[in-house]
Amino acid sequence: MATSGTTTFESSFYIDDIITEAYERIGRFDYSGNDIKTARRSLNIMFQEWANRGLHYWEVKNNSITLVNGQTEYTMFRSTADGTSDPTSVYGVDDVLEAVYRNSSGVDFPLTKINRSAYQGLSNKTQTGVPTQYFVQRFIDKITINLYLTPGATEAGNFLNYYYVSRIQDAGSYTNEADVPYRFVPCMVSGLAYYLSQKFNPQLVQQMKLLYEDELKRALEEDGSASSSFITPKTYYPNV
Repeated sequence: MATSGTTTFESSFYIDDIITEAYERIGRFDYSGNDIKTARRSLNIMFQEWANRGLHYWEVKNNSITLVNGQTEYTMFRSTADGTSDPTSVYGVDDVLEAVYRNSSGVDFPLTKINRSAYQGLSNKTQTGVPTQYFVQRFIDKITINLYLTPGATEAGNFLNYYYVSRIQDAGSYTNEADVPYRFVPCMVSGLAYYLSQKFNPQLVQQMKLLYEDELKRALEEDGSASSSFITPKTYYPNV
């Protein structure tokens, strides 16, 4: 039996193919340039909505920031289009998941992520030393990490290494590929068909929504990397 010998379908499935497939699913086979434009806009809105669906593991990335003597706050940006920021900064950051302090020997010391109330309760936020905690603030245009303790002269030049969630890239040109893994191609098309049905074929909205939610649920359940879990009972030693 002959097979194709390739597994590159998603690599050749461009934005215009996604739009065409979505329109066909709602029974629309003749559309204009403005229809393509509004479909691309809906696709970008859907990618933003996916950020509310939980963690997308293919967008988890790693980066290191060089620590500066006396600097408590470090900034990453949500957008690549602000045009005013340091070009060496990290862009497209949506949240910070975990972080470590990494010394000059490459040894990591885990940091504890704390909330705003815990950070606010710290009495001397400028006290210097090896950082042990960090507080993340999420703004409209940027993400900031506030360290405690503040890096001093001894820590300067060492690193804050962290994993962060990056935003899904915009659709962009119609000849681009979508910034999603192959497992999410079915729900991406179904989702765009659902969004377009709201504009062009309202009687199909409920049907398209059910198909979309079903395929997205399966994709989210498959996303990530399985790992082993160990449950150990706590041992008590009663007084005898």
